[in-house]
Amino acid sequence: MRLYITAAAADECLTKPKAPQKQQQQLQVARRGYRSAVVTGLLAGLLLFRAALLAVETGASLCPPATGCLGWRSGLGDWLYGGGGGDATEEFMKQWKRSHREASLLDAVVVEAAPDSLDGLMAEMDTILATYDRLDMEAVVVKIMAMLLKMDRKVKSSRIQTLFNRQLASLGIPKSMHCLALRLAEEFSVNSAARSPVPLPQYAPRLTDASRLHVALVTDNILAAAVAVASAVRSSADPSRLVFHVVTDKKSYVPMHSWFALHPVSPAVVEVKGLHQFDWRDGDAIASVMRTIDEVQKSSLDYHQLYDGAAEREFRWLEASKPSTFSLLNYLKIHLPEFFPELGRVILLDDDVVVRKDLAGLWEQDLGGNIMGAVGAHRHGADGGICIERSLGEHLNFSDPALSSLGHRGSHCAWSWGVSIVDLDAWRRTSVTQTYQLWLRKNRESAFRLWKMASLPPALIAFDGRVQAIEPSWHLPDLGWHMPDAELLQFSAVLHFSGPRKPWLEVAFPELRELWLGHLNVSDSFLRGCGVVG
Repeated sequence: MRLYITAAAADECLTKPKAPQKQQQQLQVARRGYRSAVVTGLLAGLLLFRAALLAVETGASLCPPATGCLGWRSGLGDWLYGGGGGDATEEFMKQWKRSHREASLLDAVVVEAAPDSLDGLMAEMDTILATYDRLDMEAVVVKIMAMLLKMDRKVKSSRIQTLFNRQLASLGIPKSMHCLALRLAEEFSVNSAARSPVPLPQYAPRLTDASRLHVALVTDNILAAAVAVASAVRSSADPSRLVFHVVTDKKSYVPMHSWFALHPVSPAVVEVKGLHQFDWRDGDAIASVMRTIDEVQKSSLDYHQLYDGAAEREFRWLEASKPSTFSLLNYLKIHLPEFFPELGRVILLDDDVVVRKDLAGLWEQDLGGNIMGAVGAHRHGADGGICIERSLGEHLNFSDPALSSLGHRGSHCAWSWGVSIVDLDAWRRTSVTQTYQLWLRKNRESAFRLWKMASLPPALIAFDGRVQAIEPSWHLPDLGWHMPDAELLQFSAVLHFSGPRKPWLEVAFPELRELWLGHLNVSDSFLRGCGVVG
């Protein structure tokens, strides 16, 4: 049934008998007023949508994330009118509910042609009423539903765009960091102090001294390395015991060397070494490192060429753009025994960390014959197991037979690189590195079905059964994803900014960014000149 609202009610009292011309003009004005009143009455409920529409126009969203912009509106009329009202209201609500059920069937052209705002809708209705003597209620409802669907699509598009922009913001290297690298490289070429040995010759014996506390960072990020080292020194009860080994690539070696030559952390010692500077006399060590490099390069090439679909290609481009996805240095952590052949034990830190407690306690951890001690490793308890961090199933695709055949359970706990204590002597007695390389190849040959390309998943397989669980207070991860509980932030030994909102980026959480910047010297000429600090 179609309902038509006419101006007959207004005519009835004005057309008998025939009115003079002046009265006819008054009648037309009355009709227009009546029509406007009809539009206003029918659209009164839409006033509540005004805020949502304005929010969409400014890129915001007031719609529930799960149901979109339509689910919560279906009962609006009953709430607004209490289920009562005149015949026009009842018919309007009937048509509304029917159109809501059929909303998904609306033609895309109709949706695209719908008004962009409440003002636009009212203008269209006013035009219709000015042209015709009656208003088709079904057409009105369809137009309103089309407008809401259009709004819903704008909201979803806005959300996707926001996520995309945030992703891009997390991938970029700030101009200030580019500036710092260039300034330090320039300083290396003109200032002999920036070229001085790191460490100075008198401290070189400490690099292999087993009585020292050795900390390794594998990174090309100068600022991150500076903060990690400075925070560890500041938190140490005896910083003279600390020896930092910074491994970087050839591109970053000069500015990294320049920074630590000009910013010594005495009484601790820092060694900066580029991949091109390692003098491996063991041919097997060189061959092993080259196998890893070759496999990462093959994986990168295959990953980018795997799919032809536009949407899939864009997704993979975003994934591959993450600094951690194909960063060679991330994968070369598996070669710590080759990097430090004269060391028996080392603490491994990611570069995106801030150390808040003395690392001596971690250094002295009993690993029970295992290779590594890390937070999140599977620890058995009365309930069968407690996961401190993520589970294996969140990293690995156990639906694939290649992984399910290993006998691992997806519910078992996974550790992360963040901070760990490594027994290099125990590592050298195993085939962990070869196992890691094998699974890197298997994932590539499976078209990356085993896991999303990253350096941690194959390590979870290779180190299985060889990782000792340590106290959770040693590692607080995911500070690049969310703000932590204040108590955890206060009592955790190492804060790990894993996630897209790194502390050197503008998208970082302001409070955490300030905490991270607190370990940089605000009066340093390099940092101030490049805008790293204000």
